[in-house]
Amino acid sequence: MKHHDTDAGRAAEQWWKTAIIDIKPGHINVRGYPIEQLIGRLSYAQMTWLMVRGEVPSAEQGALLEAALVAGVDHGPQAPSISIARMGATCGVDINNAMASAINVLGDVHGGAGQQCMELYQAVVDEAARAPGTEWGQAARAVIDRHQATVSKIVPGFGHRFHHRDPRSVRLLQMLDAGRATGAIEGRYLDAARAVEAELERRKGRPLPMNIDGATATIYCELGFAPVVGRGLFILSRSVGILAHAYEQSQFGERIKGPMPPSIPYTYTGHPERDYPAT
Repeated sequence: MKHHDTDAGRAAEQWWKTAIIDIKPGHINVRGYPIEQLIGRLSYAQMTWLMVRGEVPSAEQGALLEAALVAGVDHGPQAPSISIARMGATCGVDINNAMASAINVLGDVHGGAGQQCMELYQAVVDEAARAPGTEWGQAARAVIDRHQATVSKIVPGFGHRFHHRDPRSVRLLQMLDAGRATGAIEGRYLDAARAVEAELERRKGRPLPMNIDGATATIYCELGFAPVVGRGLFILSRSVGILAHAYEQSQFGERIKGPMPPSIPYTYTGHPERDYPAT
């Protein structure tokens, strides 16, 4: 009797279910496509789309996704995730350990702004759709009011501590405009993003340009990805930088480097030195 002819065998076969991949000896199908037909024909971004969404994107959609993934790979060793990867490498751990340590800090504060921005854009689009005739500016104003009243005064995806205008965003927005012109994207989320940017400028009295999180969030929304997948795509993108930095650092032969050179002291805020009572 074969194992799948028993109740226990059938239960075991049903334990994990997936529509993503089907593997048998000499046979690997991804979303129904034989893997050998995809190798050399799909880009990495298109393969990512196929895995997550189940279908192959158009060339234009794949190019936008790839642009977003390329744009987010790295922002220097001052980014906590990158510095953690480098510190891990000096501790002698394997590269996967250094990478995992870095990826594990990509949470709501460092790494979550893209997902939060996607949720914000969706709220603006929903607000505009709720009342026909609502202008994008009105919708953005209402959503920002709610966000700042109930979530945070900080609006994710706008402004940058280092760049007055993020050069990555400038290029991605150019590609979004081109995508709307060719019909690759509809443009609703692009309108929502620009409405948020304009409303923030009105409130601040100065420009508060879209940063990389705001621009990639626009792309991911226009391409139909769920916000939680948007965070995963950012992590996928930043993992390239994490890998590069962990490997580079491992080549230097340096050991146990902390976040600052030993010559730079930290600030002690505890009790002054004191003697422990003799009795």
